[in-house]
Amino acid sequence: MRIPRILCIFDILTKMKEKIFIVVSPLNPDPMYKQVKDQIKDAIAGGTLRPDEKLPSIREMTRELGISEITIKRAYADLEQQGYIFTRSGLGSFVGGINKAKMKDEKIAEIQQELIKILKSGEKFDISADDIIEAFQEKGVEK
Repeated sequence: MRIPRILCIFDILTKMKEKIFIVVSPLNPDPMYKQVKDQIKDAIAGGTLRPDEKLPSIREMTRELGISEITIKRAYADLEQQGYIFTRSGLGSFVGGINKAKMKDEKIAEIQQELIKILKSGEKFDISADDIIEAFQEKGVEK
């Protein structure tokens, strides 16, 4: 059996001399554009990428990751539509102003969706929400 390889690990050196690694893998169930988008969004949320910081060009990302230009365009378009980045014709794409409250609300909604999946999965095995909370508490995860 052939094991799929990681397509690429691409590093971005930020203004603050921090490296961000963009990892795109066929083993990840998410589409490639979402893998790229989520990693850039996480870097913005974590403060590694700061407002007005220039992102690599679409062509550079395409070349380094070895994936379709359409994939990177989709990731950048989604990020721009969501307000995380902005693009200036002839200059490139840059990190937009960060609205931490909006980012928090989006992350909570994302986590809620994952929790719903967990609860539905647990129901199949007669595991209640209380059982799941108890399991978290046993592992030392508190409120």
